[in-house]
Amino acid sequence: MDAKVKQESPPNPARKEAMGLLARATLDELNAAWEALADKPDVHPVRGPETGLVMVRGRIGGGGDPFNLGEATVSRATIRLSTGEIGHGQLLGTDKQRARLAAIFDALSQRVGGNVVVDALLRRIAERLQQEERQKAEETAATRVDFFTMVRGDD
Repeated sequence: MDAKVKQESPPNPARKEAMGLLARATLDELNAAWEALADKPDVHPVRGPETGLVMVRGRIGGGGDPFNLGEATVSRATIRLSTGEIGHGQLLGTDKQRARLAAIFDALSQRVGGNVVVDALLRRIAERLQQEERQKAEETAATRVDFFTMVRGDD
């Protein structure tokens, strides 16, 4: 009896990073990239888009016993392009359209040779996130108070 063994593909750090960026993309960024596609692929839904809850777990003291912190709302979608690539989109919140578009761009990023529109989209998202982090750091630095101790002479 020959049993077929499902082989797992090795982790792809570039795809992981891309999916993380797509999860943080705004709807405007995703829509603009979709409109910029010259030849839009046929997209077939596999799952969703759908919205649900996931349990967020924490640990006491960072290494102690796990506990249920609460629930977070998430949206996800899985699509298949007519060329066979499968894409997944997962993000916090209830925006099903963002999840669907993220899944489409995930699938497009898997095409052989990549996709210029997807690469440009990922660069724009990364630049926006870096700018937001810089702005937050500047705002935080502006409110920073330096405490120091004055030493008086021995009286």
